[in-house]
Amino acid sequence: MSVPHERISESSSTEALPIATAMGSAMASVAMPQRATTIGMHGLLITSTAILIGLGAGIIAKVLLALIGLVTNLSFFGRLSTAFSSPAGNHLGLWVLVVPVIGGFIVGLMARYGSEGIRGHGIPEVMEKVLRGQSRIAPRLIFLKPLSGAIAIGTGGPFGAEGPVIATGGALGSLVGQLMDTTSEDRKILLAAGGASGMTAVFGSPISGVLLAIELLLFEFSARSLIPVMFASASGMAMHIIFFGAAPIFSMPEILLPTGKLLVWYGTVGLLVGAVSVLVTHSVFLVEDAFGKLPIAWMWWPAIGGIFIGIFGYIAPDTLGVGYGNIQGLLGGSLTQQTLVMLCVFKFLSWAISLGSGTSGGTLAPLFTIGGALGAVIGNAGLLLYPGMGIDPRVAGLVGMTAMFTGASRAVLTSMVFAIETTLQPAAILPVMGGCAVAYMVSSILMPNTIMTEKISRRGIRAPTDYVYDFSSQMLVREAASYNVTSLLASTTLAEFRSWLAQGRQEYDHHTFPVIAENGELLGMIMSHDIVNPELPGTLRVDDVAKQPWPVALETHTLREASDLMVSAEVGCLPVVSADDSHKLVAVLSHRDLMSADRRRLAEESVAQRSIHLGFRS
Repeated sequence: MSVPHERISESSSTEALPIATAMGSAMASVAMPQRATTIGMHGLLITSTAILIGLGAGIIAKVLLALIGLVTNLSFFGRLSTAFSSPAGNHLGLWVLVVPVIGGFIVGLMARYGSEGIRGHGIPEVMEKVLRGQSRIAPRLIFLKPLSGAIAIGTGGPFGAEGPVIATGGALGSLVGQLMDTTSEDRKILLAAGGASGMTAVFGSPISGVLLAIELLLFEFSARSLIPVMFASASGMAMHIIFFGAAPIFSMPEILLPTGKLLVWYGTVGLLVGAVSVLVTHSVFLVEDAFGKLPIAWMWWPAIGGIFIGIFGYIAPDTLGVGYGNIQGLLGGSLTQQTLVMLCVFKFLSWAISLGSGTSGGTLAPLFTIGGALGAVIGNAGLLLYPGMGIDPRVAGLVGMTAMFTGASRAVLTSMVFAIETTLQPAAILPVMGGCAVAYMVSSILMPNTIMTEKISRRGIRAPTDYVYDFSSQMLVREAASYNVTSLLASTTLAEFRSWLAQGRQEYDHHTFPVIAENGELLGMIMSHDIVNPELPGTLRVDDVAKQPWPVALETHTLREASDLMVSAEVGCLPVVSADDSHKLVAVLSHRDLMSADRRRLAEESVAQRSIHLGFRS
């Protein structure tokens, strides 16, 4: 009896052709791990589609802003016009208390009888579809979300137009992906492309649109997703220029480069605003929980929220509507300290209560307004306390704007780039970066979830928070495979191998055994449960029982590529063949061997932690 049991040495690592074996067609075409690629022909198709989605999202942005203008003019001024105007200049008097209630009632009806998906600011719902819903969004949201957003905002809701546009653009991308019968990964990319281009079409901020998609929708940074989203965002920017012009949406007088002391001051602004962002986020969900305890159907909640919109809008009319003019005013330095304080307080109360009621609206503009007003207030106070330091309240407002959004959402890259793109003030990058970094740290320490993830976290969905290094995509198969291979000659019978196993002398690292020909060629794989199966007679040869074809890996494949093949082929191990001779078996890679990447990661993290610990001790 001959049952080979040998340690096979590692071979060289050059690309090889697929295996063709002595068993003929059975193993002539085997599955091998697909090499990771960047952009291929399929990527070109997705990118081309993303460009069209970007153009569509730009049109949606224009239509939504026109709808908001139409509803605003009808509700507050009694005129038929789509011109974008602020409801703050209305002359309704006490009737202003009624308008938001009517708007909330209509939105509640649309949510009840149209789609519950229109409730909220949209981004968490889109995130949930990405993480759990295979990026499938109901097509009707393409119409219901912007319409409900236009009604909510046009009747005084303190929201931004960007939230509904992002959600609608994402729904458009998802719909196109579903019509194309794409994979969930492709749909995710197209959904993110729609969201990014929607934000860009509103603000004229193509880079921050891409970063928003990466940080809140894609949760990855790869060429296959980045390139389509970039092209879509560029398309959205083209539509922004066509519809709204090329000027920055928030123009600022030129600012000077800050000194070291000023950077410390602006960092302090980021610290304070970051702490407030945690309170703001918690407040929204406290209000939402309070509405959940009301003994009436949720359909009526937006109307109740509208009562508070009207009250605060009567006290401080500037809190009504999107408030882009408020952001322009605080960044231009034209708002008084009293106006800034009232805007900060009443905009927060109006937005938190109405958003918690489940109406339709966005979060970016309100957070920018609240944070910007707070930052400008702190900046004005600093100017009085330290007149010689050169504090610029406008820069403090810009830092507060971005620090608030960073703290609430942790989309730190989006926030930083947004500040520069929408103002075209490159000198602001250092104070903004410092303020956002501090706000991010404060938020991370004080708050486990964000305003974007708290809702889906309560539903048992965990959103990724970090972009971590994937060890398995860098380790090669030859670094983890077992070279102590127990292989069986094709002529070996089941009885012979069972007898050998019964002797207890086996020293194998795997439980699925390669079957090879006399010349060493791989013929197939036989599993241990087939070997010991009493229904199979011992006279059978192992090559009669071996599974074939069986997927294989080269030594030069990565563990990620091999793992993906194992999952798709539903096998627990892969035979590893030589890169020089694709017929030659050299090793076996089992699912246990795949843990080598995690062992390396844990080992390196352990070393790093010990180094940090020793550093503190010294």
